Amino acid sequence: MSKYYPIKINVNNNIYELKVKANETLTDVLRNKLHLTATKKSCGTGDCGSCTILIDGLAVCSCLVLAVTLKGKEITTLEGLNRNGKLHPIQKAFLEQGAVQCGFCTPGMIMSVMGLLGKIKDRIPTEEEIKETIKGNLCRCTGYKKIIEAVKSIF
Repeated sequence: MSKYYPIKINVNNNIYELKVKANETLTDVLRNKLHLTATKKSCGTGDCGSCTILIDGLAVCSCLVLAVTLKGKEITTLEGLNRNGKLHPIQKAFLEQGAVQCGFCTPGMIMSVMGLLGKIKDRIPTEEEIKETIKGNLCRCTGYKKIIEAVKSIF
């Protein structure tokens, strides 16, 4: 019989009080308990990047994070980027530059880029920095050229 642990987490500036199993990943909590399904569940080993979210501003594969470890952390998912019903500039750029096809990798790509933008603050990232940032996100549809162009287009 599995034991459940109470947690209080901040996701997209909303506080949630939940009960989770000791081995329950953040991906599963986001998708199954909070119904935030932009975070995709794919490999479960941190290799594909489709589950990338931000924890305290850092891009992290949520499939590698146990939900019970998140006390005091600020979690941001793709759903948390919208403000007043408007897309974040990076979301808009992905659409305008055709950097999406099937869309499965897109949330993780965007959240990885958000992590980069948070690190570099007020300067334009180099193409090498963009490539380094998204190298952990696998895309089988668009290739990476349009994704890089989308990131560059917001500056």
